[in-house]
Amino acid sequence: MKIAPIIHAIEKTKTTGSTLDYRLVHAGQHYDNNMSGTFFQQLQIPEPHVNLACSGGTQAEQTAAILVAFEKELLANPADFVLVVGDVTSTMACALVAQKLHTKVAHVEGGIRSNDWSMPEEINRLVTDSITNYFFTTSATANTNLKQSGVKDNQIFFVGNTMIDTLLKQRPNFKPPKLWDALHLQEKGYIVITLHRPANVDEESLLKDMIHQIIINSEEVPLIFPVHPRTAKILEHLDIVHPRLHTVAPLGYLEFNYLVEHAKMVITDSGGITEEASVMHVPCMTLRDNTERPETITLGTNELVGTDPANIQFYLKKLFLNDWKLGNYIPLWDGKTADRIVEVLLGFTKLK
Repeated sequence: MKIAPIIHAIEKTKTTGSTLDYRLVHAGQHYDNNMSGTFFQQLQIPEPHVNLACSGGTQAEQTAAILVAFEKELLANPADFVLVVGDVTSTMACALVAQKLHTKVAHVEGGIRSNDWSMPEEINRLVTDSITNYFFTTSATANTNLKQSGVKDNQIFFVGNTMIDTLLKQRPNFKPPKLWDALHLQEKGYIVITLHRPANVDEESLLKDMIHQIIINSEEVPLIFPVHPRTAKILEHLDIVHPRLHTVAPLGYLEFNYLVEHAKMVITDSGGITEEASVMHVPCMTLRDNTERPETITLGTNELVGTDPANIQFYLKKLFLNDWKLGNYIPLWDGKTADRIVEVLLGFTKLK
């Protein structure tokens, strides 16, 4: 989702004679087809030049596997820049390999912070940004975070959010999943739930209480819960059955965002979904105690509810009283971020 628009922007420059080229490396970190494979198809991303197939295992095992595999890859195919996106394990591991091989690193979505070191993603962000040469940022808050850590102004490029590039480009292509007709869903007549963070799903009693509070405070609307593979394993041990709660397999990008766009609300612990919901002006509740995307709260439609299940009632009551904020424009989340990134990269190549 984050890399697709950058690839499309690079391909576009080739039509004007640019020699900027890329090699797409898939770490293989997300092994479920609906978590990765269908995204390549739906977002028109070219097949990766290589798939490192580093799936499974613990955090340490996966990091080690990517370090070994990507070092071989970069030695065999040297580059001027390694561009990493987001905050997953491969972001950190590939940045480490690149710097040790004296290759400059550019980080798309650099500078965001939750300040919660219990999150693996936060460690990935801190390590990656400490060894990054150039930062492509999504917000003024990210710029401030980087400057406070000692990053110089000429290393920071405030470009916007490539996730939103993808969202706006693909929005006309959103399509209802099969469950739309099967469950007789209607516009603004259901709530979408996604939960996958360890802090929420690893403690079975907490997860059960959260889902229970959502059920008893959501009046009569259907609850659609596309279940992350991680969460599915936990739910197997819980006896949660309710006629309005529909747990379904992960959905493709176009189907999932169709559900979000037409939902009455999204309840999530995903940062990316809060961005998409805010741009589409869909009410959003984040079941976390912190967020690395504060602009979705100050400017968007997101509310930070916390991880205490007792908090859910208050916010669902606001929703059903039609007392939810509408959200405003978030600067540079306009669908043109990738073009700005590629313009910067072209400037670097001219300096060589």
